[in-house]
Amino acid sequence: MTSKKKHIGVFEKYLTLWVALCIAGGITIGHFAGSSIEFLSKLEIFKVNIPVAILIWLMIYPMMLQVDFSSLKNVRKSPKGLILTLIVNWLIKPFTMAFFAWIFFTKIYAAFISPEQAGEYIAGAILLGAAPCTAMVFVWSYLTNGDPNYTLVQVSINDLIILVAFIPIVGLLLGITNISIPYDTLVASIIVFVVVPLMAGYITHKILVNKKGEDWFKNIFLPKFKPVSIIALLITLVLLFAFQGNTIINKPLIILLVAIPLVIQTYFIFFITWFGGRKLKLPHAICSPAAMIGASNFFELAVAVAIALFGLQSPAAMVTVVGVLVEVPVMLSLVALANKWKY
Repeated sequence: MTSKKKHIGVFEKYLTLWVALCIAGGITIGHFAGSSIEFLSKLEIFKVNIPVAILIWLMIYPMMLQVDFSSLKNVRKSPKGLILTLIVNWLIKPFTMAFFAWIFFTKIYAAFISPEQAGEYIAGAILLGAAPCTAMVFVWSYLTNGDPNYTLVQVSINDLIILVAFIPIVGLLLGITNISIPYDTLVASIIVFVVVPLMAGYITHKILVNKKGEDWFKNIFLPKFKPVSIIALLITLVLLFAFQGNTIINKPLIILLVAIPLVIQTYFIFFITWFGGRKLKLPHAICSPAAMIGASNFFELAVAVAIALFGLQSPAAMVTVVGVLVEVPVMLSLVALANKWKY
């Protein structure tokens, strides 16, 4: 009996195309609208941009609806996969991302980027590296025949750890790169973009499952919310690139330069996790999602914090947006590799 071939949805499959179109649209708006849209960047509360905060909240909330903390009790059945995920995500990935960013932005790109800009580019990379994936990993797990329940456990644990580990790791690595750390803004960003949507998603999940049942929640309610997250992301990108437009027009190679260390980091972490899982004799259905979680990023959170800390027009925000641009094609290549190496 042959297994049914699995496919990614059209919207997710061509996410890179939509991102590219939004980048082009944002740059065009920024070029022609100019200073007339700058007032949007000044609508802030505690240094958090209000329009972008609303959009990013809409990105994250639908993902938090999928988190079922009752599944955490299942971790005892196979702890090695979770341990591997946690070691890679929190003890390896943020530091290798910072290292690759430091090498490229301060050494290899020294002739193209000033030391001040290099610091912010590194900061954006650090924000990406310190935020492991919590949403698209469900897609990558599905495409590689991963265990959906175990993937949910891995993601749920990561969501909890983000609450306590994200700020110290980002603070440590930003301190190493001599970037001034506004901890009040960082804490506010975590509360706004992780704690609040996580609690709202959990409460919504409990109420709707109790009223309508698990089947209705998963098969009717969640699919309706599915496009909300990506649409909000795309609108955010239009805003970001509207403010970054002139910078990109003047330095069109910057996106390529930023993408190179991000792509190298993604493949590097995938191979570490994959071969670590093989060494631990993890089944493919657990090893593959573990490698996908490590390789991909919670780019919604990274974008949000980069904007809050450094501003809409900052190099740090640019790095997190380029992370969105390269993530889908790179992760699809890793899906193909995981399926080719299936054991």
